[in-house]
Amino acid sequence: MAVISLAHLINDMYMNFLPVILPFLIALHGLSITRASLLVSVFTISSSLTQPLFGYLVDQKQQKWLMYTGTLWMSVLLGLIGISPNFWIMACLAGAAGMGTAAFHPQAASTVSGMAKVYKGFIMSSFIASGNIGMSLGPLLFIPLIDGLGTKGIPLIIIPGLVASILLFFTPKGIGSHTNSKNFRDALQSLKAVGGELSKLMLVVSVRSLIFTGLLTMLPLYLEELKILPRTASFILSLMLFSGAMGGLIGGFVSDRYGRKPLIVLSLLAATPLMLGFYYTGTSWRYVFLVLAGAAIMASFSVTVVATQEVIPENKATASGLSLGFALGIGGLSVGFVGKFADVFGVGEAVLLLSWLPLLAAALGMLLRKTKKIIPDRNGSQYLIQQKG
Repeated sequence: MAVISLAHLINDMYMNFLPVILPFLIALHGLSITRASLLVSVFTISSSLTQPLFGYLVDQKQQKWLMYTGTLWMSVLLGLIGISPNFWIMACLAGAAGMGTAAFHPQAASTVSGMAKVYKGFIMSSFIASGNIGMSLGPLLFIPLIDGLGTKGIPLIIIPGLVASILLFFTPKGIGSHTNSKNFRDALQSLKAVGGELSKLMLVVSVRSLIFTGLLTMLPLYLEELKILPRTASFILSLMLFSGAMGGLIGGFVSDRYGRKPLIVLSLLAATPLMLGFYYTGTSWRYVFLVLAGAAIMASFSVTVVATQEVIPENKATASGLSLGFALGIGGLSVGFVGKFADVFGVGEAVLLLSWLPLLAAALGMLLRKTKKIIPDRNGSQYLIQQKG
């Protein structure tokens, strides 16, 4: 668990790479905000939409090699963006790099799920939190590196990915979730049987993904408009992302006791007033609101992964691929439209638009079925499921 969580931390450090270097790429290549945002969209869509396919492969047979090759593949291709001569090559590299993290997540999440016997929400939230902490460390690592060495220093980001791949290569075989022998047609039938609830979950995750990815893309540009220095901006973004990691950890713990649905709805409802506080407050208190908003937005991240696995328990890797991947890709696809909106109306107006969207995600969350409360038995090794409204 410790090695996989550390590798997840390093892997997800790269998920933030493109958003935090957008100001540098815009300045170097003269990109519009729309084009720069499309780089994030291409990476997100590629990394997300292919995850269910990798998840299906893992459900058939555990594929440990996907973890270490995926992380190395992603880090190398993202590192090459720094020496790319034009937008189209950068876009191709971003798309190909996305498939690396797509390969990592279903196998890693399936392995962690197989280790959890009780309090799955908390265990999964711990795994997710390690990735979110990695995302928070990304700006602290990448922005000072590029600020000091320029975009030619970007290839150095390959080093952490190499370290993670080596650690994963030496993890023991045979740990993790049981595989599923269903063929592709049977797997599709299983998904169709729970299609209604699954669709509602994916809608919630898609809107939340649009909010989160949109903010990651727009905030570096917005903070630049506010005349915040790059290194200060990286610290602010890291605080928000670290708060998101802690929010996710607490969210998983709370959802085990009070149910998935209440946590999903209430945390998203809390996000909008906090984001509006960030937008309209003119003092340094605005950053307190931003940090708290990060916790609220991400509190349900691991919870929706577990909720999806509970809907299709016989296909846990596919479930992880859907909740961590496909739905995130749908949200990421919309980031290009947010970038176009920012080009037309301004970056600040785009941030304001994103601030209202958690209300939509919360409304969709209200449509979810009654959620489950986990009660461990006296031995702690088994658990009962109690319906909770």
